[in-house]
Amino acid sequence: MVLETMANVGLLYFLFLVGVEMDLGVIRRTGKKAFAVAISGMILPFLIGASFSILLHQKSQFMKQGTFILFLGVALSVTAFPVLARILAELKLLDTEIGRIALSSALVNDMCAWILLAFAIALAENGSMSLASLWVILSSTAFVVFCIFVVRPLIVWMMRKTPEGESISEFYICLILTGVMISGFITDAIGTHSVFGAFVFGLVIPNGPLGVTLIERLEDFVSGLLLPLFFAISGLKTEISLITGWATWGILLLVIILACLGKVVGTLLVALYYKMPFQEGLTLGLLMNTKGLVEMIVLNVGKDQKVLSPHSPIT
Repeated sequence: MVLETMANVGLLYFLFLVGVEMDLGVIRRTGKKAFAVAISGMILPFLIGASFSILLHQKSQFMKQGTFILFLGVALSVTAFPVLARILAELKLLDTEIGRIALSSALVNDMCAWILLAFAIALAENGSMSLASLWVILSSTAFVVFCIFVVRPLIVWMMRKTPEGESISEFYICLILTGVMISGFITDAIGTHSVFGAFVFGLVIPNGPLGVTLIERLEDFVSGLLLPLFFAISGLKTEISLITGWATWGILLLVIILACLGKVVGTLLVALYYKMPFQEGLTLGLLMNTKGLVEMIVLNVGKDQKVLSPHSPIT
């Protein structure tokens, strides 16, 4: 119980850091191409996931079909933005055209995935699209608007109060870190998962010295100590012994292969449409297949919400 609590705190602050690292200005610099690559790279894997979810739902009535389609579709179609950013940095591709397109597309992809995930959680809480689900969606939207038009200006004001050349006040840092927990609590109380609140709170942090300071202070502690606990807890919850028979293993491998191919094909087609060389389009498709923690979060949330069955080969 203690380890799981620490793991959830680590997850909360990790998603906050993901939001802080996201530079929405990158999308404007790459234009429509990033949107096209992101959407095309999501559609095919999402449709593949939806098709298999219908097949799997017929075998297990434990799962709610509508929400199961969303959860599985998101898990298969999302690109792990934090992982891709580090891969591009290590390969020194961040300043190249393909690197900028890949990063911008992954950013759009992640944003779409979180919106769909929030919608799926709202449906999972109530079983169908009802007034309660509508309340969750509207409340989540109101929270996002509040963060943009109230929280962000307050943080900008805090930054202006800091004299140029001086480090950010420890008091302000503590306020922001407390704000992460409060945001998580609010979205959890609304009916959306707490990680959604932390992610949105991170998104409204302005780029600049404050973001750099927060990453420097938190990244090693969160990624080096707390986040591994999340992986450990996820491993303990995973029961590979439930995957029995060649047919089940075959379905699992087929879903993974088709989802990866779907993302490559979708990305490649758009790249060729924008007259990118075939090799660059293929590279972009492979980069967009980068997977990481986000997929595990989606599956864990789905399992916690009783949408995904422990007997499903996908989970």
